[in-house]
Amino acid sequence: MMTSFFDQFASPTYMGIPLMALALLLPWILFPTPSTRWLHNRLTTLQSWFIGLFTRQLLLPVNFPGHKWALLLGSLMIFLLSLNLLGLLPYTFTPTTQLSVNLGLAVPLWLGTVLIGFRNQPNLSLAHLLPEGTPLLLIPILIIIETISLFIRPIALGVRLTANLTAGHLLIQLISTGFLVLITMYPTVAAFTGVLLLLLSLLEVAVAMIQAYVFVLLLTLYLQENV
Repeated sequence: MMTSFFDQFASPTYMGIPLMALALLLPWILFPTPSTRWLHNRLTTLQSWFIGLFTRQLLLPVNFPGHKWALLLGSLMIFLLSLNLLGLLPYTFTPTTQLSVNLGLAVPLWLGTVLIGFRNQPNLSLAHLLPEGTPLLLIPILIIIETISLFIRPIALGVRLTANLTAGHLLIQLISTGFLVLITMYPTVAAFTGVLLLLLSLLEVAVAMIQAYVFVLLLTLYLQENV
C-alpha cells in the first residue's frame, strides 16, 4: 500500500520512452502568445498585467544591474507556477516533485549569482565568508561554516520545493483513499473527510503558488548579495 502511494512520483514512461521532457515542455502551450495588435484580449491583458506586477515586486530590492535578470526570473516563476498547479489535476505528473529537476534549476542559477559576484566584486564576495569583528581563533571555523552554508543554498532551494509538494500530494492521496473507504461504511465520517479533502486541496493550491514564489524570491536575494 505504501509503495502505491509513491508511484505517483515515478517518472512517466510510455513504451519505455521517458516522458519527463514532454511534461516539462507542455505547460508552455497553455499560455497565450502575445500579438502585435494594439488591443489584446482579456486573457493576454491579464497575463501581461500579472507578469509586470510580479516582476516589479520581485526586483524592488535589487539594484539596477540585477534588473537584467528580470526576464529569466519572470519566466522561471511562470514555469514553476504552471508545473505546480497543473500537477494538482487528477492523472497528471508533477515534475517539481523530482529533486533532480529542482536541483537542475537551482544549482545553475545559484552558481550564476555567485560567479557574477566574484567577477564584479571579488573582495566583497569573499568578505561574506568572514563576518567583521570575528576573534582570531574563530576565523578558520567561521570560514568553513560560511563556505558550507554557501554551498548548501542550492540544495535547500531544491529540497524545500520538493518536500513541500511531495508532502501535499501524499496527504491528498491518503485522505482521498480514506474517503473512498469510509463512504460505504460511515457516510457521516466520509462527509467530514470530504470537506477536509476540499480544504486541503485549496491549501495545496496556495502552497503551489507560494513555493514557486519563494523559490524565485530566494534566488533574487542571492542575486542582490552579488550585484
